[in-house]
Amino acid sequence: MTAPMAIRSRREFAAVVEDERAFREWYDAALPRVYRYLVARCAGDVALAEDLAQETFVEAIRNRHRFDGRADVVTWLCAIGRNRLVDHFRRQGRDTRRDARLMSHTDHGSSHSFSHRLEVRDAVERALDQLPSDQRLALLFQHLDGLSVREVAAVIGRSEKATESLLSRARDGFRRAYGGLSDA
Repeated sequence: MTAPMAIRSRREFAAVVEDERAFREWYDAALPRVYRYLVARCAGDVALAEDLAQETFVEAIRNRHRFDGRADVVTWLCAIGRNRLVDHFRRQGRDTRRDARLMSHTDHGSSHSFSHRLEVRDAVERALDQLPSDQRLALLFQHLDGLSVREVAAVIGRSEKATESLLSRARDGFRRAYGGLSDA
């Protein structure tokens, strides 16, 4: 897999978008990185990650005049994708609690043929799936992206105090869900 070509300015990005061949090469190299970033934050929901990746590139092309070259273009794309993901979970709103209740009724057994590491990863994913989307998203931003509480608060549009409370509930909920799965 090749790395996306280095794009250092708004002008370079506009030129890549205007040149079909250059755009295809850049897109083919950038898409896997953006997709991996998103799928890791979508609780394994491949369809959602694919939709968000597509929305990310469409938004980037529409708003290419906003790219200022201060960051790598793929980093900029991932920030757009993160915002698309936040918007998705905000739209879900109260439906998330209903979905979490439905998911908690599914079978959580694991096959003995998988390695212990895969079993742990699957248990973590299932525990995360049981959290309300705002809690899951805050935990992922803090632990996968390494964002501070202040940064998480800014991304999800809450105060720092509300975000601290949300993260506390998320950690407690994760512990309960993960502990309940290991007992199964």
